[in-house]
Amino acid sequence: MNISNYILIFFKGIAMGAADVIPGVSGGTIAFITGIYERLIDAIKSINIKNIKLLLKGRFKEFCISVDVAFLGVLLGGIAISFVSLAKLMTFLITGYPLFVWSFFFGLIVASTVFVARSVNWNIKTVATFIIFTVIAFFITSPENTPLSSSSEYWYIFLCGAIAICAMILPGISGSFILVLMGQYMFMMEALAAFDFIVIGVFLCGAGIGIIAFSRVLSWLFKRFKTITMASLTGFMFGSLNKIWPWKSTVSTFTDRHGIEQPLSQKNILPSAYSELTNGDSHLLSVIMFAFVGFMLIFTIEFVSKKIRKQ
Repeated sequence: MNISNYILIFFKGIAMGAADVIPGVSGGTIAFITGIYERLIDAIKSINIKNIKLLLKGRFKEFCISVDVAFLGVLLGGIAISFVSLAKLMTFLITGYPLFVWSFFFGLIVASTVFVARSVNWNIKTVATFIIFTVIAFFITSPENTPLSSSSEYWYIFLCGAIAICAMILPGISGSFILVLMGQYMFMMEALAAFDFIVIGVFLCGAGIGIIAFSRVLSWLFKRFKTITMASLTGFMFGSLNKIWPWKSTVSTFTDRHGIEQPLSQKNILPSAYSELTNGDSHLLSVIMFAFVGFMLIFTIEFVSKKIRKQ
């Protein structure tokens, strides 16, 4: 693989990391539309006892080839840099400009759903699967759901890492949103921004174990039931739009450890109701514009990726 391919994979990692920082947006979707999804799953799956023995025996070259270390290293480097550099920015944007951030990603997810749906052979089974998983995702991602816990104990952080990473590699399911549901999103964003290496290390340990185990399940599903799996993922993506609807009203709040009041649960409302509630502008035209930009971005990425792959 030449240097230009490494650079391209690095930027795909940055895009994946940027997506995973946002609750409701999946880095797995970015991997899917940029053409590296199956290679990513196969590379993760190849981290097994047999290949670890090669490493322990000092057979580094064989280990690197078997595990696709070059690909994983460059991709994870991009993801890590994106996580660290964007943690503060994303927290600032979501807090200060929620309508524009959520509308942008609303358009992004709509386009991603269309993109993934095009790869599904639609029939009675796949349509039924799509409907079932859309309904499941709709209720799971309801903004009125109250987070399960706000514990910062290490065992819980480890568990959050193991569960969130499984969502991060699935198109349509956001690892960040799983952290929101488990009450750890803002805590982990603060840990990243503050370079809290102990918390980050515990989270990464859980993520490492979770992703190695789950990649085998996912690989098996894709090989045995690829069409049904893709239909279910399309349903998850479509149903998750419930979470990132731009206009929301706060149902209940909590005070974080800095003494700042944060939304605990919310509900989706219409733009007109938002204007009445806030006595302000719903920014309808701006929201539509940002959603359109997000929508077009996915197809721009797809177009550029196809061009690069042909070359």
